[in-house]
Amino acid sequence: MNKTIHGHIAAFLTILIWGTTFISTKVLLISFKPVEILFIRFMIGYFALWCVCPRRLKVRMRKQEWYFAAAGLCGVTLYYLFENIALTYTLASNVGVIISIAPFFTVIFSCLFLHDRRPNIRFFAGFLIALAGIFLISFGGEKNLQLNPVGDLLAVIAAMIWAAFSTITKKISGFGYNTIQTTRRTFFYGLIFMVPALLLMDFHIELQQFASLKNVLNLLFLGFGASALCFVTWNLAVKILGSVKTSVYIYMVPVITAVTSALILHEKLTRTIVLGIVLTLIGLFLSEDRKTEKNTAKEYKAYAGTK
Repeated sequence: MNKTIHGHIAAFLTILIWGTTFISTKVLLISFKPVEILFIRFMIGYFALWCVCPRRLKVRMRKQEWYFAAAGLCGVTLYYLFENIALTYTLASNVGVIISIAPFFTVIFSCLFLHDRRPNIRFFAGFLIALAGIFLISFGGEKNLQLNPVGDLLAVIAAMIWAAFSTITKKISGFGYNTIQTTRRTFFYGLIFMVPALLLMDFHIELQQFASLKNVLNLLFLGFGASALCFVTWNLAVKILGSVKTSVYIYMVPVITAVTSALILHEKLTRTIVLGIVLTLIGLFLSEDRKTEKNTAKEYKAYAGTK
């Protein structure tokens, strides 16, 4: 059970940081293009992980390398590119709601490819309640719902890609390697797959972009915190809790975003948004299958006992 608690703490810490990254990104978008922010933050994250754990990862089987490549392609390159492109076609509030369906796709992928047990009715009830809450948070202020088919479809694809990444990460966790090393290997492939996008999206960095201390600090936060630290803690949570239970924490992102917007950017926190926060937390609680959690703890303990 201690391991299970550690998994929940790792997942919550990850989402707590990811829920505030929009502030840093919003500041950086004044001086940088989205693809430039993406590349720089993961470069910083990659070298940070080398400093923390300088040992080289030696895979035992060549076919395992394909899983790392797939994780880098999905979790680092494609997810963020599709999300950023979606934001150019549709509202950020639309993307926030749509991305929150990632746990639903994670369930499907886990059942199909990892042969996990199908969640009970509590999970799906929690999913619908949380989605309703997220909808209220996203459109409970002065924003109105506007459907943008292209952007909304790209956001759905991004949610599916993140679900695929979580599923692949769960598979990688079974290899028994160090989490920091596996995360670093994932970053490596993500940066490699990002190169073609850099060429197509007018990637151009100048020193004057780093003249502002505000830009440097926000890049360091995204690199060290949102990338290096958070991907390690997310992968650790997936290793302990499983891909489905960890993905449920994605429901918390709009909640944290709404609260930090009110505290830092002084945005209005309406009654509708507060109701949305309450519904989202109820949905998160319902989606936590306690029986599955106990089984996961036993499986992890049995696994650890063999090492």
